[in-house]
Amino acid sequence: MLKRYKTIIKESKGELEEKKSKFIAHVYPIESEGQASEWIESIQKEHNSANHNVYAYVLGQNDEVQRYSDDGEPSGTAGLPILDLLKGESIKNTLIIVTRYFGGTLLGTGGLVRAYTHCAKEGLNQNDIVKKILSQEVDIEVDYTLLGKLQYHLNENIWVHIMDTEYLDNITFRLLIEEEALDAFTKSIRELSSGKLQPILKEKKYIVIQGKTINVFKD
Repeated sequence: MLKRYKTIIKESKGELEEKKSKFIAHVYPIESEGQASEWIESIQKEHNSANHNVYAYVLGQNDEVQRYSDDGEPSGTAGLPILDLLKGESIKNTLIIVTRYFGGTLLGTGGLVRAYTHCAKEGLNQNDIVKKILSQEVDIEVDYTLLGKLQYHLNENIWVHIMDTEYLDNITFRLLIEEEALDAFTKSIRELSSGKLQPILKEKKYIVIQGKTINVFKD
């Protein structure tokens, strides 16, 4: 599993007009080829009077799946530049469809490449490109004598995210620790408590941090 990678978590749209041809980029986060196909079919139906609905997408943390279609444009001038954009920006699990309504003027090979690339880029610019960070879910149970010391330690570490706290006879913290800092965190907790605290490892999850909000993903 990658320790971190770039992706999107919402839909967006961008538009471009070039020599009276109208280009519309539709950008979607995807988790499967089936989901990509559903979005492609949906746009084809919505824009069935368009001259072209080209697309490209990448799936998998190592770009295991890469697909594109020029949809009738000259080979390599439409879908491939969009795919190159996604790969060049290292953006994963993302689909971009660009719809073109022909304006009556031929753009030429270079013009098509630039137009499709710029429109796809505008679609991405209207989105939020985020980093998914691999994190380890950890439970720590502590008695009240160590509570203050542990809370201070947790709050001082930016790579520790407190997701829940349960107060019973002892206190249990449910944490997400960024994977890159897990070994250092485990060592620091043992030193802090003279070996009394033993973090219990749970699931690995991806998190996206946006301001003070933490979104959690299993993939």
